[in-house]
Amino acid sequence: MKKLLILFLLLFVFNVSAFALEAEKPKENVDIFFISGSILDSHKEPVRDAEISLLVNGKPHKLITDHKETDKTLTSSHGTFQMNFYLAKGEIDSAKIEIEIVKSSYKKTKVEFKKDDFAQKGNEFYISKDIMIERHLGPAFWIATGVFLLAYALISFELLHRTVAAMIGAATMLILTYTLGTFNPEFHIISFERAIQAIDMNVIFLLMGMMIIIGVLKHTGVFQWCAYMSYKIAKGNVMTLAIISCFFIAVTSAFLDNVTTMLLYTPVLIEIAIALKINPLSLLIPGIMASNVGGTATLIGDPPNIMIGSYTGLTFMQFVYALTPVVIISMIALVIYNKFFYSKEYKKGKVEDINAFISYLREEYKITDKTLLGYGLFIMALVVSFFATHGYWHMEVSIPALFGAGLLFTYAVVTKKVKMLELIEKDIEWTTLLFFIFLFIIVGAVEEAGLLAVIADWVHNLSAGNLTVAICLILWVSAIMSAFVDNIPFTATMLPIVAYLSKVIPGAESNVLWWALALGACFGGNGTLIGASANVVTIGIAESAGHKISFFGFMKYAFLYMIISVAICNVWLLLFY
Repeated sequence: MKKLLILFLLLFVFNVSAFALEAEKPKENVDIFFISGSILDSHKEPVRDAEISLLVNGKPHKLITDHKETDKTLTSSHGTFQMNFYLAKGEIDSAKIEIEIVKSSYKKTKVEFKKDDFAQKGNEFYISKDIMIERHLGPAFWIATGVFLLAYALISFELLHRTVAAMIGAATMLILTYTLGTFNPEFHIISFERAIQAIDMNVIFLLMGMMIIIGVLKHTGVFQWCAYMSYKIAKGNVMTLAIISCFFIAVTSAFLDNVTTMLLYTPVLIEIAIALKINPLSLLIPGIMASNVGGTATLIGDPPNIMIGSYTGLTFMQFVYALTPVVIISMIALVIYNKFFYSKEYKKGKVEDINAFISYLREEYKITDKTLLGYGLFIMALVVSFFATHGYWHMEVSIPALFGAGLLFTYAVVTKKVKMLELIEKDIEWTTLLFFIFLFIIVGAVEEAGLLAVIADWVHNLSAGNLTVAICLILWVSAIMSAFVDNIPFTATMLPIVAYLSKVIPGAESNVLWWALALGACFGGNGTLIGASANVVTIGIAESAGHKISFFGFMKYAFLYMIISVAICNVWLLLFY
């Protein structure tokens, strides 16, 4: 019995091997065709997951993939495709060969190939071609746009918590894709795989790492001590204290990212406000404005700048020379604006005996664990040094954040200075992290459906070759859009448009359109509570500490300042470029 079994296995392996070898043999009675290339949209950006099928004489024809026959193939994440097939010997002379490209939110496209289009070697025919397909505003576009606006309305009018609203919006996009989209591809909005890719894990892990570091450092009393030192430097003047805070945050945001800066400084501002018995938001909201403005000054201060620098090759110092002057002017405008807006609130923090209050703060706000603080500051210095040099290492900023968090967390838990579960439950803002995850999916869906591309095309067509119009449009559209959607995908969509306009519009070779995009995307993040990562993180920490602000309460202060600062940028760009 055992021998029969072995014999059967040997015969099976032999037959499989023979079949494979037969499949590998070149076909002598057929011609073999290889078609490859890329599928691009109107911005010359790759189109992923487009379905490509083959038609011969108007009828579907089988493709050969891994020695198996298939009806269609899909483009890769880079928009590339390759398809192989057989035709009878000489059939190419009379056959009509076409490929059909289908993708929701795009027009169905057919491309014909003739015999002369192919390069021939024996019985093998080769062609490589990039194919451009046009957008189509079908059901997927309108559904995605509607769901996006509905989720935004729920967040804006606080009908639901922002995390719940973002979650239901993202889940709706996916459930419609896999129900209606199954019956009709026109209703396919975003696949699960594409939704996962839309989540910027670099942002999520950066936030998580810095939340852990701050959660550990909080047990040392360092933030209370910083509050005492800030008040001491300001000599009791709350307005002066607010100015010092804003400029400190702006400068720090230029050399770190603005999210990290606000994660570090938000606990300090809350402690100062509590000591003065004023609303912490009167210090936090100007701090948010300062972080977004200050981060605009350098290549590494804000994600849109990093993307622009990477795409264009503009250097760190080019960003500094071009953007720092207008950033300083905008900071001065922020100080003046803040004086008018919060002067009454700051008067509430007036202290009769300043020296006695400073002495009280010195005794009350002491460093409680110098050993843990020393180790924590060493880890922070290590993390910050990696932040400053991450371009040299070609390393995402989340990596040193997680590494530092792991080292500090391990030390704190091993020495029993911090309770692990307490830190995980209380110091990591899970609702904020989840909000970002779902918001990334929503924005990825409207990007996939074509909403951002439509806006970019509108800017392109309306500028009509006029540099002044192009500057104003790019600046203001970027600012308004960045106030309401994440500026990262919008900036990515605008990059090829700005690159094209910079080539064809006289005078744009000064890089002025790139500076307009950078200023609009970064300053625009100040417009609403969800306009920039720093906004969401800061308000999330304040909310967990019991200091909540509504969407429109934030907008009441922030949107007008955003308009003022962008107007300053507009005048600056038109005068000096």
